[in-house]
Amino acid sequence: MKLAVVGGGSTYTPELVDGIARLTGEIKISELVLIDPDSERLSVVGPFSARIMARYGHPAEVSWTSDLDAGVDGAGAVLLQLRVGGQATRQRDETWPLEFCCVGQETTGAGGFAKALRTVPIVLDVAARVRELAAPDAWIIDFTNPVGIVTRALLDAGHRAIGLCNVAIGYQRLFAQLLSVPPEAVALDHVGLNHLTWERAALVDGTDRLPELLAGHGEQIAGHTGMPLAVTSAVSAVPSYYLRYFWAHDAVVEEERGRETRAEAVAKIEWELLAMYADPALDTKPDLLQHRGGAFYSEAAVALLASLVTDARDRQVVNVRNNGTLPFLSDEAVIEVSALVGAAGAAPVDVAPVSPLMSGLIAHVSSYEELALAAALRGGRDRVAAALLAHPLVGQYDLAQKLTDRLLAENAAFLPWANR
Repeated sequence: MKLAVVGGGSTYTPELVDGIARLTGEIKISELVLIDPDSERLSVVGPFSARIMARYGHPAEVSWTSDLDAGVDGAGAVLLQLRVGGQATRQRDETWPLEFCCVGQETTGAGGFAKALRTVPIVLDVAARVRELAAPDAWIIDFTNPVGIVTRALLDAGHRAIGLCNVAIGYQRLFAQLLSVPPEAVALDHVGLNHLTWERAALVDGTDRLPELLAGHGEQIAGHTGMPLAVTSAVSAVPSYYLRYFWAHDAVVEEERGRETRAEAVAKIEWELLAMYADPALDTKPDLLQHRGGAFYSEAAVALLASLVTDARDRQVVNVRNNGTLPFLSDEAVIEVSALVGAAGAAPVDVAPVSPLMSGLIAHVSSYEELALAAALRGGRDRVAAALLAHPLVGQYDLAQKLTDRLLAENAAFLPWANR
């Protein structure tokens, strides 16, 4: 099978490649092609990726190209990990909302919405070429943020797509380590939307070990949420790190005002990584790569791909259509839950009723995501303003209007309709 990675010039790609080389025994990958418009980055990341594959003795041919059509032609699966505008646009997403006392973040709030507006049209253009040129049964695996909105855009357009995030696998690995069991022994009751999720149980042999984990390692687990242990105790679940943008909003804004943005930090790391990758003797991923972000993405991506190809029908956390799983959302909404994954796709497992504390926020953000997608697909200032007004991190008419004007000004180069 030919595997194509769109956004293959990312400094994170070697982590993905390392996972492919180590873990794809059940998948006969004959060709791995990295696709990116940045040919300069590809000229560094591509050869390094080939050296990693060779070191593991993986037989796949590794190539890289800036030609999207050539890259996806005949592919059996396509991974999307692109970032429109690079770290420079991320830095703006993380900065200008702070001027309005709003969180600056790349996947939620006004900054995350800006990313969605820039990203959805590009992803749909890529997906259209995949539909035209890739194998008829090719899967699109989306790791491009905001994953929930992007995945819904792909599904609404009729593409064979599944969204993937690394939050769940991060908790699975943490819980397994604390319980001294293999990661695959831990099944999560993971519920919510992408970057708005809770772990309600950690099942080992059918027994929920989460109460034990919280009793013995509560402070350590709370450290991964970015919030006090009291928050976890109050909701009887472990929230994802991204809940702090909602439940500790004002404190986060103050933190962000006084420190370097994540985009700036990542940009520095990327320059160091590219210098390392350029060393022709290097054929293993450097330790610095673990600070780039996206922990365990390679394992999650390979596991998902393997299940889709081999019809494993095993349990994984993915972004899929709701289809009645959460009865307070529309069937068309995209949710992030545990699902059984096989050749036909992913089917959510039975989900226990969600508490009002969780369901209210999930429904609120899901409504925003629906309006955000409409704005990304159809443009228009009024649609942008409506989506911002619907977002629980905005929710005030005058503020939504001001944020709309600034968002459009900041992103005019990426939104052709913004100046109309």
